[in-house]
Amino acid sequence: MSSPAEKVAEALELLPEDIREEAADYLLSQAQKFQALKQAIDEGMADVEAGRVRLWNLEEFLAEAREHVK
Repeated sequence: MSSPAEKVAEALELLPEDIREEAADYLLSQAQKFQALKQAIDEGMADVEAGRVRLWNLEEFLAEAREHVK
């Protein structure tokens, strides 16, 4: 069985040459977004586990916001 990198290389080879670079750039961009999202989730879960998170009450938030506007 081929590795994921080999599969990507094979897929790029199957594409017309004039769109290969754009396809590779897109794949890289998506992978970078995935990594950033994964990091943000990991940071959020660490906050939850450390007890730095509390429930958010929308009504309370809106009431406070309205008070600051007055």
